[in-house]
Amino acid sequence: MALSVFLILVIAMIVSIPIGVAIGLSSIYPGLINPHFAANVQFVIRGMVSGIDSTPILAVPLFILSGVIMARGEIAKKLFDVFAYFVGNKTAGMPIAVVLTSLFYGAISGSGIATTAAVGGMCIPILISMGYDKVFSAALVATAGGLGVIIPPSIPFIMYGLTTGVSVGALFTAGILPGILIGLFLMSCAYIYCRKYGEDKEKINANYKLLREKGFLNVFKESFWALMTPVIILGGIYSGIVTPTEAACISVFYSLFVCVFIYRTMKINEIIVSLKETVKSIAPLSLLLSLAVVFGRVLAMLRAPELLGNFIVSNFANTTVLLLVMNMILIILGMFMDIGPAIVILAPILLPVMQKFGVDPVHLGIIMTTNLAIGFVTPPFGVDLFVASPLINTPVMEIGKKAIPFIISFIFALLLITDIPEISLILLR
Repeated sequence: MALSVFLILVIAMIVSIPIGVAIGLSSIYPGLINPHFAANVQFVIRGMVSGIDSTPILAVPLFILSGVIMARGEIAKKLFDVFAYFVGNKTAGMPIAVVLTSLFYGAISGSGIATTAAVGGMCIPILISMGYDKVFSAALVATAGGLGVIIPPSIPFIMYGLTTGVSVGALFTAGILPGILIGLFLMSCAYIYCRKYGEDKEKINANYKLLREKGFLNVFKESFWALMTPVIILGGIYSGIVTPTEAACISVFYSLFVCVFIYRTMKINEIIVSLKETVKSIAPLSLLLSLAVVFGRVLAMLRAPELLGNFIVSNFANTTVLLLVMNMILIILGMFMDIGPAIVILAPILLPVMQKFGVDPVHLGIIMTTNLAIGFVTPPFGVDLFVASPLINTPVMEIGKKAIPFIISFIFALLLITDIPEISLILLR
């Protein structure tokens, strides 16, 4: 029966049935086949309601709304200017500033797609104006956008915590060093590219000169409120003053205050538009999360995690080999599935199995999210590629090919994160 449930889910996705409908069909199937099975249709409906009846889930729409407001308020440009001021005249300085901007913007939005769209919309035209290849610029931004789901506050971390019971605050803390490590690998890749293919120093220096003429104090003053956003959000969480949900609420009011009243890059009447965008994003996600909770309960009743665990134990004796195989599977899944559905479906199944092999639940969350973030930019279906493509009017596959060196850098970082748990867990000790 458990195998039949998985087959229905896979077949439904192959024939392009919406993922939420596919999960719903898979969940009610055992009850339809066996009337005595506890998980009947009524059980599924009640489970959908109780599955999202929790305070922590409010953090997801609130962080999405905050990210939408910040994107409309052109916060990414403020962040880019302050980083470009310090490294803009160095080799690969401007691409490095883009990666740093993605790191900081990820600490605001919690979303890979939002980071790619906001940073790409602001930074790609700047890079092109300074003589950088447009496809290289888009590939860099698309890959760096994956940092948005690893640097806290990460929406996938919240979803992982909701579906597994793992502390969201612990996941946020554990994501800091892996996010920085991946950022360093991407910067190194950009540096190698610029050393190999050269840069238009005349255009870069002209742009950098305009920035320097403003003076550090002016640049810092313009960027101060943008730089304070992750400090306020993460500082509140790590100090224990607020929970992740309360921090998400604060981030909404802070972003509104900064964009409407300080920078004045957003009008009050645009708040309604931002709310509409958020509802469009969170509505399908809420349905999916509620169905995924039920799906996990049905699988538990069918003893699917136990059966999977027995299969893995009998076929894998080495934890390292198991993790490598899991990495390969998750990267492939990330090419076809959005990170949200992948986590809510797979995390409750994989967690009890991996715990038998001594894998820490927090470490598993970091590994899963990093793998799926790579899938964001892996051709032919990486969603960040589709976000970056219209920004330069270039086919997705062309950007995907240019992104391969960055993807390889991302994978090297993933291998270190997988093999050295302390990279993720040392800040929790």
